[in-house]
Amino acid sequence: MDFKDYYAVLGVSESASPEEIKKAYRKLARKYHPDVSKEDNAADKFKDVGEAYEVLKDPEKRAEYDELKKYGARKDGSFQRPPGWESASGFGGGGYTEADAGQFSDFFEEIFGGGRRAGAGFGSGFGGGFGGQRHSMRMRGEDVHARLALFLEEAFHGCEKQVTFNVQEPDANGRVMQRQKTLKVKIPAGMKEGQHIRLKGQGAPGVGGAENGDLFIEVEYAPHPHFTIEGRDIVITVPVAPWEAALGGSITVPTVGSKVNVKVPKGSSSGSRLRLKGKGLPGKHPGDQIVILQVAMPERHSEEAERLYRKLAEAEKGFNPRSKLHV
Repeated sequence: MDFKDYYAVLGVSESASPEEIKKAYRKLARKYHPDVSKEDNAADKFKDVGEAYEVLKDPEKRAEYDELKKYGARKDGSFQRPPGWESASGFGGGGYTEADAGQFSDFFEEIFGGGRRAGAGFGSGFGGGFGGQRHSMRMRGEDVHARLALFLEEAFHGCEKQVTFNVQEPDANGRVMQRQKTLKVKIPAGMKEGQHIRLKGQGAPGVGGAENGDLFIEVEYAPHPHFTIEGRDIVITVPVAPWEAALGGSITVPTVGSKVNVKVPKGSSSGSRLRLKGKGLPGKHPGDQIVILQVAMPERHSEEAERLYRKLAEAEKGFNPRSKLHV
């Protein structure tokens, strides 16, 4: 008897997580379901996918199958039950969890054959047999993920945007096609980069009358010429003249959509940070605006300015800005 590699059937690795296994199963079950698929041998492939998932979805059954795969699978692709092996998963002694055993392969019966629970559906919500019959299946539509780029001003104030994305759905002939959809989306004020907006029912259509999937829109920011974002704080680097840094004073600083007057402390240096409370991204706990001072020098100095600098150098000759470098 040939060994059935359930991992290969679902197209996942032996280390695949339960979420990866479920995702692969849902994708393939939709692809091969006889109600929508026009592919050759769709019913057989649909059956194989359901059988593989029935085994791999349960940790205990999966562990048992992994042991059999390790000790019972031969290099030529055949299978022989290891001596003295008996099913411990509950397949053999108490029936299948959700499965109509009559739908499974001889390989499955050889490994897990035994008690059957009458009337159970195939797999996760599949019903009926395969022998030429149609299948009553309800499957929730796949969730769809899209990205939406926003200017900082749009995220700050909130806005309405259009988002375009693709969904897979069967056409009138049952073929799975991609369809482009465009929706208007209301962006609330204060959306952070990486946050998601969920639009219920706007994902891929469900099968057999089941509900549609959802659309998840991830917000990302377009680069801004002046501002950067740290959490909910908005950061800007503001140049100041040497005398403004030395003597202190009031300067005008831009914020998102406005400007404010900020007091520069006397003796400030490049890298000094000033905090404008509540001027960051709005929300339940608004962020702040961080102003980073950067001392800027004029490109050219007048003779008078150079004379004053020489006088300053003489007056402050005891100051060594490189003292921390020990030079």
